[in-house]
Amino acid sequence: MTTSVYGIPNCDSVKKARKLLDGRGVAYVFHDYRKQGVPDALLRRWVQAKGWEALLNRKGTTWRTLDNPTKASVTDAETAIAVMRTHPSTIKRPVVVSGATLVVGFDPDALDSL
Repeated sequence: MTTSVYGIPNCDSVKKARKLLDGRGVAYVFHDYRKQGVPDALLRRWVQAKGWEALLNRKGTTWRTLDNPTKASVTDAETAIAVMRTHPSTIKRPVVVSGATLVVGFDPDALDSL
């Protein structure tokens, strides 16, 4: 089973998650979604599993720099996916996928179970 960590390398939460996984000896593949993007099908699976509200990072710098009409347009899963696809940095970090397990955000307890 492959574990994948999605995020941005300089994000503090991603750094903490990677350090925790490294410390536990969990092998993983890192996917920089700012550089590599996130495939639409994968993003849709995450939204289906966790909900768009849990996946969209409304506290980050990227969200705050979006214009007000773009922010106001996010009212459902489809509009959230459109914004996250266009601005991958608005996806909460990290997203860790291991088999059927999906962890959104830095959650030490959930990551310990991997």
